Amino acid sequence: MLCLRQVCLFTLRHYQARTLSSDLLLSRLISCTHEDEVFSLVERNKTRLSEKHVGIALNVLWQLQRKRSFLLRTSDYVRNHSQFLTLCILAENKVEHMEDEAIVDTLYSILRLNVEDRDSLAEVLVTEAWKRLERQVLHYYALLSLPALSKFALCLYKQHRHFSPIIGKVAHIVDVKLDSIRDIRVLSVLMISISDVISQSFRDRLLHKAEQLLEEKNEVHFNCAKRILQFLQNVKLKYHPLVEKCNKIFLKSASHLDIHSISLVVGLYEQLGFDNAEFRFVAKQLLSETIDDYYDPETFTKLFFTLGPMAGPKVRERLLLTAVHMAEEFSSHQALVILKTMQKMKCRNSHLLKRMAAILQKHLDSYHLLQLVKLTQYLVMLRCHNLELFAKLKGLLFGFLKSSVIPADTAAIIRVLAMLPSFPVEEIIINKAAAVLPQCRLHHLKCIATALVKWNHYDQLHWQNSSELCVKILQKLNDCGFQRLQKANNLNLLLEELTHVNGEWFEEVLSEETMATCQRLIDQITRTNVLHLSLFLIKTNHRCPSLLDRIASVTVENIQQIHPFEIYYILFLFSALNYDPPANEEFFESCIQHLTSDLSCFETHHLVLLGYVLAVAGYFPPVLIKRIFNVSFLSKLDTQLEVLPDTLKHRVRLRLMKLNRAVCLECPEFHVPWFHERYCQSVFHNSSSRINPLRQHVHRMLTEILGGSNYARISVLTPYYYEIDCECILDENKKPLSYMAQNIPLDDVEGIYLRHNIKDEGREALPPGAQRIALEFLDSKAFSKNSRHLKGESAVKKRHLEMLGYRVVQIPHFEWNSMVLSTKGEQLEYLRKHLYGIQ
Repeated sequence: MLCLRQVCLFTLRHYQARTLSSDLLLSRLISCTHEDEVFSLVERNKTRLSEKHVGIALNVLWQLQRKRSFLLRTSDYVRNHSQFLTLCILAENKVEHMEDEAIVDTLYSILRLNVEDRDSLAEVLVTEAWKRLERQVLHYYALLSLPALSKFALCLYKQHRHFSPIIGKVAHIVDVKLDSIRDIRVLSVLMISISDVISQSFRDRLLHKAEQLLEEKNEVHFNCAKRILQFLQNVKLKYHPLVEKCNKIFLKSASHLDIHSISLVVGLYEQLGFDNAEFRFVAKQLLSETIDDYYDPETFTKLFFTLGPMAGPKVRERLLLTAVHMAEEFSSHQALVILKTMQKMKCRNSHLLKRMAAILQKHLDSYHLLQLVKLTQYLVMLRCHNLELFAKLKGLLFGFLKSSVIPADTAAIIRVLAMLPSFPVEEIIINKAAAVLPQCRLHHLKCIATALVKWNHYDQLHWQNSSELCVKILQKLNDCGFQRLQKANNLNLLLEELTHVNGEWFEEVLSEETMATCQRLIDQITRTNVLHLSLFLIKTNHRCPSLLDRIASVTVENIQQIHPFEIYYILFLFSALNYDPPANEEFFESCIQHLTSDLSCFETHHLVLLGYVLAVAGYFPPVLIKRIFNVSFLSKLDTQLEVLPDTLKHRVRLRLMKLNRAVCLECPEFHVPWFHERYCQSVFHNSSSRINPLRQHVHRMLTEILGGSNYARISVLTPYYYEIDCECILDENKKPLSYMAQNIPLDDVEGIYLRHNIKDEGREALPPGAQRIALEFLDSKAFSKNSRHLKGESAVKKRHLEMLGYRVVQIPHFEWNSMVLSTKGEQLEYLRKHLYGIQ
């Protein structure tokens, strides 16, 4: 009987569609040019309206709105019109007779007209579409085309039905029909709609399909690329190849981008940990030219967020002044964005900060927990001094803490409470922390441990036996961390947990256990997680031979499947730790060949960083060196440096100098000139460093051994601007030579003595057989955490100093600070042996 009813309904819909094809009323509805014309036709023809008339009328209303700019739309007027209600009632009553795709079109139209997600018509349309989708799944026939399915999926996504069973049905159909999808627009909509209910293998298939379609199609719309980035954000995946393809699409459509599109892309890049200097440069140019056009709070907030971090001094000042004048108009969300951007800009404009603090007090009650946590963090980092605001924040956070049952939320609240200016910590906070410890991930444990240690250290725990309770909880916290590591059986999940884990607590308590766990799971290292493991080892500064050997072998085996940008970080690990895997030559040559085969995927500043990493490891690929030390390349680099964050900008300039130095010293055949003289003089002239007490202590002992202060210099700059702790000269009989006799000035003990041309000064002044000695004190930064093996930069410095004619004497901190050298006499003897090469 049910089957017969469905056949009858299908026949009726088919018959009506045929007879209405020549319907005059339908034609008049389609030709309407204003909403009032539609409503007038509806009012005069209520009794004649079929389900097709109703669907078309609602669709025309949306199309009329769509043609207008966002600010000129009149959706409120449409929704509040009496005839719109009439159309909605008629649609509800006739939904069973509607065509399958007409149901989707009607649902899409009313949602775009901003009808509430749970409006009765929306609910009826979703229910009916669900029924028909069930039949499509059960009986394997296509009621909805793929474009209609994507439109329906988008409607469900906009209604926040992210985990609804019906989304699961849509995902199943996409899974079955994925190979037949040929339209990137359809695919991108489906991807973001089903992103919350897919498996990892299905996710990878979707990404592969998206890459395939992007390569096949020359012209891809901005919105398709935007949705692909939103999908990556939803699944929390940093997939560089796909992001690069999307970035190219954004650059192609740059001339059509507005502030809304640019700020959206910048926000997505921030979430995905991706940055592109070319896009930044284009965005900066576009926004700087139209800066006066953004005078309402919404668009100005987006301008401030996008342009602020890369603006020059004049534009930055204009942005800050406008923000001050507009502060009263900012909504709660906009105020949060302004503070976040100020923190990124490292801007502590006291006037703007005071205005924002005053505005925030009006909005505090409207923020949810995560926003309050971020807000507190921004204010503390910006050094806000509004104690009244902090007191209110503490009260709100404390209220959330009392009702919190989610370990992540509890840890986040405790973390920011510990940031607040000094206040007495109540026992309930400690008890709440203790209650959630067994359910906490490693990052949450770290947050709680850091807070407890700080409170205990600054004497903020004032109840009876508070210190004893704190110690007990810290012990329990340590035990929970150990247990979590010991139970870990999935390397991917462990690395995901370790992403945000750092700090003293981790290094002192869990560092060794974590390395043991990674070694236990060593067989799970694959090409998909080799990057994450490399980043973790870089962060922790751990030199674990078994893990490093496995990373090297997996990289060589899968070199063609690993993106060049990931190879860079893998090479960075081996270069920084100065580690040679068993098949060292094969490993580096395979990586270099893979990288140099397609240098176009690297931005100019990334090529500089790559060149430096390889130079530290002792490799200078000709194609890369010639590419970097080229006038047009360096000119492009200067342009792109203007829009990079200050920290990255300084790092790139410093690495370029170091690469220039390494090429001059190690590869003179490239004929690359030394062009960093002025840069180095500027860096040393502006540095505020002074000679530290240890360096002075070693210098005094050295002068005692050599027989006077004129035989040794402190804090010396060598050719190519290496700074060494102490320098002396020994003749062929190992007797010290006086600097006064060599006419070389002694350095000022308060700082570094700068010479005009450091490259040539005094290089020919030594007698035959004489040799310069460089004494270098190596602190803990020169070694990896768990070994006495010299790291890459310190090894390169030694190599280069030897090329400059020095005999290098390195004094490791673990030898100098050992009990063996606890007296002055023992230290003098130690220095004497190393200085004269006595075994």
